[in-house]
Amino acid sequence: MKNYVAVIGTGIMAAGIAAGFIAQSIPVVILGRSKEKADACLDKALLLANKIGLADPNTQKDASTLKAEQSTDILEDWSDWDQCLWVIETVAENLALKQQVFQYLDGVVPPQIPIGSNSSGFPISKIAEGLKTADRMMGAHYFMPAEVVPLVEIVMGQKTNLSYAQQACELYKSISKKPVLVKKDIPGFLANRIQHALMREALSLVQEGIATPDDIDDAVRYSFGFRYAAVGPMTQKEISGWDGMANAAREIYPSLSNTSTLPPKVEQLMKEGKTGMKAGEGFRKWTPEEISKVSDSYSRRLKAAFDVLNIE
Repeated sequence: MKNYVAVIGTGIMAAGIAAGFIAQSIPVVILGRSKEKADACLDKALLLANKIGLADPNTQKDASTLKAEQSTDILEDWSDWDQCLWVIETVAENLALKQQVFQYLDGVVPPQIPIGSNSSGFPISKIAEGLKTADRMMGAHYFMPAEVVPLVEIVMGQKTNLSYAQQACELYKSISKKPVLVKKDIPGFLANRIQHALMREALSLVQEGIATPDDIDDAVRYSFGFRYAAVGPMTQKEISGWDGMANAAREIYPSLSNTSTLPPKVEQLMKEGKTGMKAGEGFRKWTPEEISKVSDSYSRRLKAAFDVLNIE
């Protein structure tokens, strides 16, 4: 197989990541613990690729041929690496397991092929620690659902060569993703740091009884969150003016939460097993009907937001 991408793992993220390449007519090989799991993941990836729209109509027409050409097998049996463009690992969020996979890839994947990890928490410097080709290894962090959300964070580790990171960025640009280059391997990378700064303040406001979770959702969605689908926070302040932001910051910054621990209300929710929709309850109870309704609405709104991002 020529010019393909290898996805290591067979879970939800693997299927979504594979779908993004398949939709752009780039062949994908999915490698996992068993051929059965890899085949099932590939089936899901093909369905997702059809759902988001295929760049080449003939790909959809010949889906059965595509599946046959993208033969799957267990990781240890795959040896056709020469024509691989990019390897991305999506196994369970377990540092020892990821290190084991990367150690294997370090020895079998030709040194000119870049390797990424979709880890959302472990720094690539730890995953690739002690490996002889750590210079071509980097974080490649997607956001769920991977087949829809455009962003991919390319995170450079302590030994990552810039040319390999730029190579990965160019590949993602070619499939209509939006890569951002994170030049230092810091906790949370880029987007999650910004997201957690917002969540820390939002949860603090709930903890202090200043606002309800619903009011916080509305405040974000119908104010700056609404604007951020059009431009990011830096450009928005270029539009409105940094002087106004600076004056407000002098008043607001001293009162913002800087806690380094979870609020007691969240700790209590975790203790009671109230982890959100999947448990039927978080800050509020969820019926199966409500879960279905909100999930469907979420998917439609994501699609609409994606369309907004593509307006020139």
